[in-house]
Amino acid sequence: MIKKMLFLSVAILMISVAPADHHHASKPFNGSDLTGWKTKEPASRSKWETGIPVVSKANPKTILVGLGDGALINPVSGHGQGVDIYSLAQFGSCTIEVEVMVAKDSNSGIYVMGEYEVQVLDSYGKTKLGNGDMGAIYGAAPPKINACTPPGTWQKYVIDFQAPTFNAQGQKTANARFLKVELNGQVLHTDIEMSGPTPSGVTGKEAPKGPIMFQGDHGPVAYRNLVITARP
Repeated sequence: MIKKMLFLSVAILMISVAPADHHHASKPFNGSDLTGWKTKEPASRSKWETGIPVVSKANPKTILVGLGDGALINPVSGHGQGVDIYSLAQFGSCTIEVEVMVAKDSNSGIYVMGEYEVQVLDSYGKTKLGNGDMGAIYGAAPPKINACTPPGTWQKYVIDFQAPTFNAQGQKTANARFLKVELNGQVLHTDIEMSGPTPSGVTGKEAPKGPIMFQGDHGPVAYRNLVITARP
């Protein structure tokens, strides 16, 4: 009995002193409306809405919006017709999980912290990949492999990101890094350092925290199941 009591006391002590899990998962998109999101100007050009996306059979280069909840959809029919959209919530170092559906030949992008773009493009079937193809860190590094599935299918990104750091005077002390980028379970990048932001971000400036932005001025695209988990 004494041994059992001693074991129980030690177990309780271990639980009480165990470090707390400070990782916090956030879902900036509620799946049903645009609460918590803002578009770039001119807002009158925004086509973003929520629903169930379906690639048109008559024209696979377009996405139709079906009734229901679940996805953030930009149902434009061509380049320059819409605007980018970004979250009001801001994040630093984090892991981003998101699913994306891109129409045939369409183009979009996931801007981490609103400033560092992971490319979204219909690159299905391509054998030679560049800095503008699906999975590229735009302008910085092409993907190692082509992990794309056909246009009109859901594809999942997992992005591990380390935010830049700054001293008390606001001077940058360390660059941002893409620690790992996966598409559909395949690793595209490991430890890519960013000397500065990608063009066409929210502010064009680096900061300790920033929003998540989806590019909406290039082509039809849909996003769903966005989960952002803070990293230490």
